[in-house]
Amino acid sequence: MSTPNPAPSTLLDRLRAELRHSPPFSQVLPATLDSLAHGARQTYYAPGETLLDPGVGPVPRLLWIRRGAIAGRAADGLQFEAAAGDLLPIGAVIGERAVSAPYTAVDDVFCLEFDAGLFRRLVAVDAVLADFANRRVQHLLEASRRALQSTIAGRVIDEQSFESPLATLPRRVPVAATPETTVHAALTQMHAARVGSILAVDAGGALLGIFTEADLLGRIVLAAPPLDLHQVRLGAVMTQPVHSIDVGARLHDAALLMARHGVRHLPLTQGGRVVSMISERDLFALQRRSLKSLSAALRDAPDVAALLRLAPSISEFARDLLAQGLAAPALTGLVSHLNDALTRRLLDLVAAQRGLSLRRACWLAFGSEGRQEQTVATDQDNGLVLADDVDEAEYQAWLQLAREVNQRLDEGGYPLCKGGVMAGNPACCLRQRDWRSRFAAWMAQATPEDILKASIYFDLRPLSGEAALAAPLSEMLVSAAARQPRFLHLLAQNLMRSSPALNWHGGLQADADAEDEAAPAGIDLKLRGSALFVESARLLALATGVAATGTRDRLAAAGRLLGVPAAEHESWVGAFDVIQALRLRVQIGGAAAASRATNPNRIDPATLSDLDRRLLKDALGVARRLLQRIALDWLR
Repeated sequence: MSTPNPAPSTLLDRLRAELRHSPPFSQVLPATLDSLAHGARQTYYAPGETLLDPGVGPVPRLLWIRRGAIAGRAADGLQFEAAAGDLLPIGAVIGERAVSAPYTAVDDVFCLEFDAGLFRRLVAVDAVLADFANRRVQHLLEASRRALQSTIAGRVIDEQSFESPLATLPRRVPVAATPETTVHAALTQMHAARVGSILAVDAGGALLGIFTEADLLGRIVLAAPPLDLHQVRLGAVMTQPVHSIDVGARLHDAALLMARHGVRHLPLTQGGRVVSMISERDLFALQRRSLKSLSAALRDAPDVAALLRLAPSISEFARDLLAQGLAAPALTGLVSHLNDALTRRLLDLVAAQRGLSLRRACWLAFGSEGRQEQTVATDQDNGLVLADDVDEAEYQAWLQLAREVNQRLDEGGYPLCKGGVMAGNPACCLRQRDWRSRFAAWMAQATPEDILKASIYFDLRPLSGEAALAAPLSEMLVSAAARQPRFLHLLAQNLMRSSPALNWHGGLQADADAEDEAAPAGIDLKLRGSALFVESARLLALATGVAATGTRDRLAAAGRLLGVPAAEHESWVGAFDVIQALRLRVQIGGAAAASRATNPNRIDPATLSDLDRRLLKDALGVARRLLQRIALDWLR
């Protein structure tokens, strides 16, 4: 039996303090916190006791669990378990309806309870509470990221989050002139402003080009004969087009753009007009490393030994960005970009040593590298597609190159693939026609072995060499897979062999490490977490003809094409981000250091904070519902 205990005034301060340490109460208005604390009831439920029942009609109260666990059933029929820090049932309270099934105490449960009508009134006036009620997983993810940042950000001086929009940076009036301005006048402006470049804009402020000190030397001073600074116009010697970025983009977007194109400055535009300039110094002023400098060092490494010495810097840089609060999608994108730069340079060096032209081949990235979702602990998944007219002697030369590249990557900290999915394996080094035949056979025959191969190879991305050799393979997958219902059926069937790390009533379920029985029980965040979203996204993309290879893009695009409500496919993306963030925590320096020694994706739930346990449980619940949808659509 429950034992209600209205909070007397002497307990109000203690209740406020207790609530203030848990989302969403940590950010609500002071008046909201006062109202909740004043109206709270302290209750206890014995194991097996029913807390809420559909028979009582609309839910009269909201429960905040202080200790213990509650089991229930969601509206979609799936079991779930709520634990300390959870607030429930929010949907039923906001919708003024009954719960869909009884809520039962799993063990001794201690709660604070709030009147449902009071909570609805507070949601109407408190934006934080309303946002939490509508976007619970996203809200908790942001709270978790802030908690992590506060824990390890002392190692990073820069307090500016890379998730912030560029508009948050101080505006810098760009030095600009028209294309008709003489170079002498432009240099005078540059000297007065103490800058090394000037923008060329039209009368409306639209960006036309840029003139730098390098242009002065290469196009004017060293011209034969040298040009007259007083006569030549800016428009004749400026560099165009110019890489620019909208002020609505985020800091990490600018960092990535600078790194990809090797530029140090970016004009900021708004509505097509230049409104400011940012530099690499703005983004990394107080950091020991910069994305551009690391990218440049990788691209310009003089030999293989120098290149491999740079490999550890990638994980060190990722650790700094994690400390700044960079979200998982951006962080995995940046890690993939740096890994790409390392691999491209390695291929250039080895090909040059062996006298081979990369115009005759294309290096393919498969798996997480193909999806640009690489975490710090990643092995190799790659292949090589060759021109159809490559003869046997040339084929053997390419195979030897691929084996050397695989071995060198292993030396640099990218382990050889245990399944042999590497370009140095003859099965992954094929002429274009042979790749096409294999893909067609896998989809037509669809044996269990074919399905396993497709799960890796069908996330291909051209990384280096002649991209045109890979284009027909990607186009084939997009156009042909949707016409193979048996293949899609077997993909779905294979997916159902895996399950989220949840027990029958929705609580986290740890299991022993299959590779190390002496290791403590834990959860493999890849196999029983992120891989479920990856494989689901691949199936949905192939079924709907979505060309994207990234999991987030696939989930969003396929969800829209299938007519899935926006809130549902957005929850797929948010839950995937939650699990990716936890994987990065484990790999880069989070809580389960002992588990990382044997499995870089394994975490002991006991090492997680209450907030992160709630997040992981919610994310895995979303995975379970996604698998249920796929089973209904493709296995009937």
